Amino acid sequence: MLIEPLTHHIGARMTGVDVRKPLAAPEIAAVDAGMARHAVLVLPGQQIDDAEQLAFTRNFGALEEGANSTVRNAELRLDPAFADVSNLDNSGDKLARDSKRRMASLGNRLWHSDASFRVVPAKYSILSGRIVVAKGGNTEFADMRAAYDALDAATKAEIEDVVCEHSLIYSRGQLGFTDFLPDERVAMRPVRHRLVRTHPVSGRKSLFLSAHIGTIVGWPQPEAMAFIRDLMEHATRPEFVYVHRWTQHDLVMWDNRATMHRVRRYDDLNLVRDVRRTTTRGDGPTAAQEAA
Repeated sequence: MLIEPLTHHIGARMTGVDVRKPLAAPEIAAVDAGMARHAVLVLPGQQIDDAEQLAFTRNFGALEEGANSTVRNAELRLDPAFADVSNLDNSGDKLARDSKRRMASLGNRLWHSDASFRVVPAKYSILSGRIVVAKGGNTEFADMRAAYDALDAATKAEIEDVVCEHSLIYSRGQLGFTDFLPDERVAMRPVRHRLVRTHPVSGRKSLFLSAHIGTIVGWPQPEAMAFIRDLMEHATRPEFVYVHRWTQHDLVMWDNRATMHRVRRYDDLNLVRDVRRTTTRGDGPTAAQEAA
């Protein structure tokens, strides 16, 4: 197994791993170590099916299911253990421009951390590029550890105990998407997470930022959102970001405890992009939750 860094702060290319086969304990440990160091690993040439992706993902923890929060079971194209971030419906046709699923998925173009809207946020996300596009559709990753390290001492002290509220309703609302059913609004009620978290393996502190943030507990909302916007601009400066340009059968995995990411625009009305994400659950809540 060989790991080659892709930037100074974040991302590495890992070769010598065949995801189609069961991994031995030392191989799993090597992937975990690579993730703790680089936060994003690119494994090229992994021509896998859904069962192989699920088996690989289970090496790293319990699966996060129900990722397609705005899609009804009858509309699912894939097993519920997958987040279907393609532009295809369950008949294999491209999503209509005004389809609810397409509207909701546009939120993936905002900087976010997967499942930060859950009480227990995500650990690893693993994305398989089954069909990729030649233009657009890049995935960008921002290093929240490096962003935290670059803050001045006064800001670090100010945010040490800050708690934010996260919800899918907040992130989709930024784009004007408000088409949530009553039961969806209940399921998407805000959860609370610390703004500064410590990685359980590396021990490094990082910013826990996401488009899913809608306020800071105890702050007036306009002040809170202006401050979060400042932090987002800081954390996504080019020196903290790795841009992944997809080739077919890339498998990219990232640590949501240390990164934010977003997908870039592509011609999803005319081109097919089939990428499938599996996710593992994190270690536990980052802050005390409301009794509700």
